[in-house]
Amino acid sequence: MLSNTYKDIHLFRFDIQTKDIYILAGENLQIIIPHNGNWRFLNETEL
Repeated sequence: MLSNTYKDIHLFRFDIQTKDIYILAGENLQIIIPHNGNWRFLNETEL
């Protein structure tokens, strides 16, 4: 579960080359979903 409340999605991006999905929700909740489906939180040091 990402949160106990709903978050606005500010950005949704699908990278057609890597088939990764990037989601920015709320003020700073960043999630990356690789093509294998094992999602993870993205922290600022990875950008």
